[in-house]
Amino acid sequence: MPESTVGTPGSVRRMILVPALITLAVTVLRLIGELLHGSSRFFNSSAGGGGAIIGIVWLAPVFGIYFAVKLARAGQGPRSAGKAIGWTVLGIVICVLGGLVGFAPQVHLPGKELIGYAVMALGAATVVLGWPILFKTLIAYAYAARVPVLIIMFFAILGSWGTHYDALPPMYAGPNSFWPKFFVLAFLPQMIFWVAFTILAGALFGSVVAAFVGRKQAAQKAP
Repeated sequence: MPESTVGTPGSVRRMILVPALITLAVTVLRLIGELLHGSSRFFNSSAGGGGAIIGIVWLAPVFGIYFAVKLARAGQGPRSAGKAIGWTVLGIVICVLGGLVGFAPQVHLPGKELIGYAVMALGAATVVLGWPILFKTLIAYAYAARVPVLIIMFFAILGSWGTHYDALPPMYAGPNSFWPKFFVLAFLPQMIFWVAFTILAGALFGSVVAAFVGRKQAAQKAP
């Protein structure tokens, strides 16, 4: 990919196409496995679905590295790998604070969940300060990965499929009518939290690997 075209909307779409298709395939496989009551080790259908081997959460750091290496080799690495890592770590800290503000039972604020999600989004946005093109690529991939999940959750919640896509969290005390429940359990987590997670995980692993790629390239150019 020519250096001059890297980072343009068209190049970003091309870069995320195959990763997005792989992610979609894993999402569909996960759904089928849960509907067929596959092993919980591979297809955990409990709320959150945590720990299941088949899942797209593991792909965030993998494709973060892929995007970072591709950009670095095209001459579009970060101006400073250290700053890229530092801004990402700061973003992770901010995101964790957002989670505490929004969901810690000790915090009592009106609309604290929405405040928490806003802080999480702010945390993810810090990546743009360290490596703008990687941020642009990761946010495009994150939505390409999470919009299909949101669509699946719409139908799963509507039809009570018995998968992790529609399972209620323990001690759930939120709304029970469809649209408010969909907004709380699907839209906000998928469109904000998991997008932020994808950006931050991808940026962290990608920036660390890019630092080594940059050193290798500098060594090769040295006389």
